[in-house]
Amino acid sequence: MLEIQAAERLPMPAPTPAPEPEPGAAPASASKARRRAGRPMARILDQNGITTAALELISSKGYDGLTMAALARSLGVAPSALYNHVASKDDVLLLVEDHLAAMVDVSAFGLEPWDVAVRRWAWSYRDVFSEHTPLIPVIAVLPVANAPKTLAMYEAVTAGFRDAGFPEEKIISAIVALEAFVFGAAYDVTAPEDIFDAGSLADQVPNFTAAVDRLALEQHPRPTDVAFNLGLEALISGFGALRR
Repeated sequence: MLEIQAAERLPMPAPTPAPEPEPGAAPASASKARRRAGRPMARILDQNGITTAALELISSKGYDGLTMAALARSLGVAPSALYNHVASKDDVLLLVEDHLAAMVDVSAFGLEPWDVAVRRWAWSYRDVFSEHTPLIPVIAVLPVANAPKTLAMYEAVTAGFRDAGFPEEKIISAIVALEAFVFGAAYDVTAPEDIFDAGSLADQVPNFTAAVDRLALEQHPRPTDVAFNLGLEALISGFGALRR
């Protein structure tokens, strides 16, 4: 039924000749070769890029906003491409944990007196996490297994405590106590300046109001630093008394 008699067939149009190339222009085949040799269309992934994208996603949308699908979208790749580098969200968090741990300064341990080393480590730790407070609830309870940079940080701190004569059975507890203080202080850095303003209830809390006003008279450029220094020095003094 679909056949057409030979006489009824329309004549085939003659092929259109290809246009002559402009003088000096490269042949079409060479142009295609150059395009193939250029930057690939697919984005190249690596662990550093994944870590950076995850940090940006958490900073903008919080921990709950970090999903593998959202991370893949932010990187401009398919989820399957992302899974070629990380097996799960937990793997991504390990990368983030290691990235932040590597930024914490532990260089004074083994070189400086114990109290100097603890002081430098704690201040650095607080400053790093004050820039990444959405991660604190996650990192604070994230296991350190298979996180080499995080483990390297803890190894340096632990060795510093041991070399300073700290009782071995109390080293981890001391580190955990210091970390709890550091994480809380990191939140405090981002708190509003009027966080202790009692407002219309000031008359009902006269002692608290007077203490807040007295601190304000000191005109500290960064009151959070004053509070952190006070607490840290108290911890260092208390822990130092345990040294043998």
